[in-house]
Amino acid sequence: IVNGILRGKFKRVVVMSGAGISVSAGIPDFRSPGTGLYDNLQKYDLPTPQSVFDINYFQIRPEPFYQLAKELFPGKLKPTITHHFIRILQSRGLLLRNYTQNIDTLERVAGIDPDSLVEAHGSFACAHCIGCRKEYTADHVKEEAFNDRVPRCSCGSLVKPDIVFFGEQLPHRFYQMYRKDFSSCDLLIVMGTSLK
Repeated sequence: IVNGILRGKFKRVVVMSGAGISVSAGIPDFRSPGTGLYDNLQKYDLPTPQSVFDINYFQIRPEPFYQLAKELFPGKLKPTITHHFIRILQSRGLLLRNYTQNIDTLERVAGIDPDSLVEAHGSFACAHCIGCRKEYTADHVKEEAFNDRVPRCSCGSLVKPDIVFFGEQLPHRFYQMYRKDFSSCDLLIVMGTSLK
């Protein structure tokens, strides 16, 4: 693969990336026994570990998500060598698209152009009211969460980061891009995910 990249054999590379590429930055993956995020949520008294990311549960009890969000909010962690590899593909004009399952925004921090990025599970980069869809900044949501307040819209509904919860559809951009990208790529690299 490396020789093919260096010789110019591949010109339209799609990268699919998951939590595994951010683990060395200090972000736990979701499913690893003992260290994964889902194995360490007992303090939130959830019916199931996945409830913290379930839209129906969030609408009833958003506090556990916002307590956890304080640990997950972007800003203090740096991209890994893998994020920089994806950026190098971009800088050489080889990256058609990076489809990421990660919500940590480290691809953005690494310098991946938003046009080359599909955040398949959304991200913390923006937030919206779940009622009227009014947009809020990530900074607003972060400030509320770090002051132990659940962010609410002026309409009274909850505000949540634009990460995809269980029970929600993937972002429109995913459906808009994947057919064209996957039919025209000449190399698909899958890193840090089992694609579950």
